[in-house]
Amino acid sequence: MVNATTTQMQWVSALSTRPSLEAAIKQVVQQTQDTLSAPANLGLVFISSSFASEYSRLMPLLQEYLSLPHLIGCSGAGIVGMSPEEQVNEVEGKPAINLCLAHLPEVKIQPFQLSPQDLPDLDSPPQAWIEQVGVDPADQPQFILLIDPMSSRINDLLQGLDYAYPGSTKIGGLASGGMAGGTTAVFSQEQSYSGATVGVALSGNITIESIVAQGCRPIGPVYRVIQGDRNIILEIEPQSNDISPQTSAAMSPLEALQQLIQTLDEADRELAQNSLFIGVVRDEFKLNLEPGDFLIRNLMGVDPRVGAIAIGDRVRAGQRIQFHLRDAQTSAEDLELLLKSYQLNHPLNSTHVSQAGAFMFSCLGRGEHLYEAPHFDSQLFRRYLNVPVSGFFCNGEIGPVGGGTFLHGYTSVFGICRPAHP
Repeated sequence: MVNATTTQMQWVSALSTRPSLEAAIKQVVQQTQDTLSAPANLGLVFISSSFASEYSRLMPLLQEYLSLPHLIGCSGAGIVGMSPEEQVNEVEGKPAINLCLAHLPEVKIQPFQLSPQDLPDLDSPPQAWIEQVGVDPADQPQFILLIDPMSSRINDLLQGLDYAYPGSTKIGGLASGGMAGGTTAVFSQEQSYSGATVGVALSGNITIESIVAQGCRPIGPVYRVIQGDRNIILEIEPQSNDISPQTSAAMSPLEALQQLIQTLDEADRELAQNSLFIGVVRDEFKLNLEPGDFLIRNLMGVDPRVGAIAIGDRVRAGQRIQFHLRDAQTSAEDLELLLKSYQLNHPLNSTHVSQAGAFMFSCLGRGEHLYEAPHFDSQLFRRYLNVPVSGFFCNGEIGPVGGGTFLHGYTSVFGICRPAHP
């Protein structure tokens, strides 16, 4: 636990692209210590998969140069951080290390490690999850989670944490090793872990506010699922108040998709060939739906014999869905809309900003691969929120949508960390 002090909260981020692990560590340690004016009590480190053969040296080397009570981290195919010139950079496919240090007065810091075999069953009471994490829900903790993609039961973990800690923000990502796979690792203190979750629970005078940019736009009408089996949608109907009980509007999802494609322009028809997704409405009671009300899921396949569509999530009768498309322009517009909304609903004065830091957990499929330009998401974020940014490109991103925490794809999740009561 961390003792309270009278100084203000501080966050600093440093990025090094030196090809030598030791030289890179020395640079980020020096840069953070030159900036931080109070002792750090939390650190997060993100290391490029270019250093995969040296993962075992990372934490011991850092501990040689730093005296930190709490330190976690993971590998990433791309690394995000602040350059010595105080510019946010996204370094993809090259050697890079980002070190984020924080001085968190009046904040309790509880690190934890969870293996799949340690997780309670979903039928277990909340207390079983609380005992694993070691934090009282009454403390209203905020969570940062770093997970090895080789771990199983990831969705069970997120559901269990939501069950035990309702209302707590949970952000993070799955460690990555490159577009074609590669070695991954998660770290805590002086150890590396395989197939596990490392995280920190932060409680006290701190809040984490999230922005989850899924980067899609809806096309066509909203449908209601009539029949589904696990992750397979078998029958749907358009959601409309004009359909009388005597009129059957039921159809297969493939039939609905074929009809919809005929109404699209040529550019969207081409986009639908490889960038088509399904949005699932999370709030069953909301009538006027907006883009942020949908949880975007992959379209996994179709069965032309019965017209069924399989998606990357479980479905049930009564849920509402809508087809979505994703491209670079849509992703950019979606993120900017969310940033404007955040700025409007969470106005930060100079005191807030001076004590804030941010994390960016972005999909491997974004970055230059999507935008054909470097540093896009992170620099757009900094145009609206001029705070230090740290993070990495993930195999999956963790963030809340519609009151629940989910594992996403093709998404950028931002977490803004600041005092709850500055």
